[in-house]
Amino acid sequence: MAASKNLTDLLLVFMQDIYYAERQITKALPKMAKAAQSENLKQAFLHHREETQGQIERLQKAFEVLGKRARGQTCEAINGLIEETEEVIEEFPEGSVRDAGLAACAQAVEHYEMARYGTVVAWAKAAGQQEIVKLMEETLAEEKKADQLLNQLSNKELNQSAAKQAA
Repeated sequence: MAASKNLTDLLLVFMQDIYYAERQITKALPKMAKAAQSENLKQAFLHHREETQGQIERLQKAFEVLGKRARGQTCEAINGLIEETEEVIEEFPEGSVRDAGLAACAQAVEHYEMARYGTVVAWAKAAGQQEIVKLMEETLAEEKKADQLLNQLSNKELNQSAAKQAA
């Protein structure tokens, strides 16, 4: 029988997952910015890359709180989302249709991150890890803000432009 595991062990596994994911995202965002034609979308990607660096640092602090070394565990979900983004870049020529696809892919990543960080916050609260709660709530707020920005960009600029390109 496997050794008994508790909620803190599960919290650690999810933190390793999101740590891996954030590190992959920092590699993908510059490629996404380069592939985007919209200056607003490029800037959103580059700004979020800077934010992601801070999120990685917060995760490292959270690992320290648990007395663990920060390390990632392969996250097939984020790998798949990044692969979908690469397919959009390869299959659609530069322009507004690609930009709409890039924004949608980026939102899928944000939604994954919001789900993971929401869970980490809930489990940290339940485990009495208030310092981790504070760190992860800050990151969760940034992820929500990034999603809102992408949504606004899509609805006010990218989708209309893409629809006109198709016409």
